[in-house]
Amino acid sequence: MKKAADVAEEASNSRALAIVARAGYAVSGLLHLLIGVIAFQLAFGRGGEADVSGAVAQLAAQPVGPILLWACFGACAALALWQLGNATFGYRKASDNKLSKRLSAVGQAIVFAGLAATILSFTMGRGKNSRESASDVTVTLMKAPFGIVLLVALGAGIMITGVVFVVRGVMRTFEKDLALSYKEPTRKFQSGVGVVGYITKGIALLLVGLLVVIAAVRVQPEQSTGLDGSLRALREQPYGPYLLAAVAVGLIAYGLFLLVKAKTLRT
Repeated sequence: MKKAADVAEEASNSRALAIVARAGYAVSGLLHLLIGVIAFQLAFGRGGEADVSGAVAQLAAQPVGPILLWACFGACAALALWQLGNATFGYRKASDNKLSKRLSAVGQAIVFAGLAATILSFTMGRGKNSRESASDVTVTLMKAPFGIVLLVALGAGIMITGVVFVVRGVMRTFEKDLALSYKEPTRKFQSGVGVVGYITKGIALLLVGLLVVIAAVRVQPEQSTGLDGSLRALREQPYGPYLLAAVAVGLIAYGLFLLVKAKTLRT
């Protein structure tokens, strides 16, 4: 068992896996760019699904869609494994091995494992939109013992995550994870897309979590509609199209930040 654990630790800390894992951030960045573009189109009356499923479906529709999806799946799966390794065995630098960083690694491992699973489902021809998936999960949880409590806790957790994103954006704490350029214009761009992106991503998560809580309290699972439903609900508010357009620009900024992170992440 110890030998197997040593092998797993060595693999998780390998530079080769770290390089492949960077591509996972690039994939997430590309998907956020697509989500932002779709959201911008929604703001002015065009169709589309402004969520991960909608973005993956657009990739799948390309001439080389299957190849793209398999490459994206591999990158996200590698990033999930790398983050799981960081959470389990620690980082290369002893100063990085704080409980908060390990918990963050667990969260990122779960997120990218879920993203890899979503991409794989489309690769296998079984993909479905996130609105249906969110409602199905909500219905399942409502039927479970203490399901309403679980849903409220889930929604609150998503909202807290949103607050964390906003705080990270305002405080610029994400900069510690990057090797920022010494050129001032480039450094300002790297930091700027991070600030705008993190704040906007946080707002989007707050909206998603709020809909989950509302669906739980009202016992109306159809109101838990994920990111796409949250953005559509935002569009129906006063000045909604303009608010949605602003969020769309922010999501595009977050996508650009993730592409920056893929290239400049400290490992």
